[in-house]
Amino acid sequence: MPLHQIDIELFRMINDAGKSIPALNPVMIFLAEYTPYILALSMLVYWFLRRRQDRMMIIQSICAFVLATSVGKVCGLFYAHYQPFAVLPDVNKLVEHELDNSFPSNHTILFFSISFSIWLVHKMEGLLWLLLACLVAQSRVWIGVHYPIDIATGAIISIVAALIMCWLIPRLPFIRQGLTLYEKVEQRVLPVKNRPPEQRIR
Repeated sequence: MPLHQIDIELFRMINDAGKSIPALNPVMIFLAEYTPYILALSMLVYWFLRRRQDRMMIIQSICAFVLATSVGKVCGLFYAHYQPFAVLPDVNKLVEHELDNSFPSNHTILFFSISFSIWLVHKMEGLLWLLLACLVAQSRVWIGVHYPIDIATGAIISIVAALIMCWLIPRLPFIRQGLTLYEKVEQRVLPVKNRPPEQRIR
């Protein structure tokens, strides 16, 4: 069976589940549409906990997201297709979405680049983030706006980007220097007494 046909069959299997289990549709819509806000809020919490390790993690995850998004845009120039709801009949489309190239999935790139970056630093809570990333990725197929190949490609690109940035960012002196300068200014503006060792400026 051609890869394209396998992709369609997998899409049908996931998307049609929304017809047979409609009670899950609101959950999938929430995962697909609103979890980026939770992700953004969580990144702010990590940052303002004032732990150097977490701040480096946030920088690495943002850089991984930028790299993965850039690679995804390039991939989209060589291979592109419209969303399933625009091409296939009888798609269970649960949200309004503009018609454009769906390859690869931007939501998957966002969640996997950040979630995998977290996992590289915090293994236990990182697993929870990766689980959420998988649920978000599946929800994008469930609501009818992505094929599984869009999801798989976005995840692979993001994981590779996160690995690259995890290796690269700590080796860039200007990153550490800039973060140290920021933390010195922050400590003057918003001083914290008796900071634990992992939060102290180095």
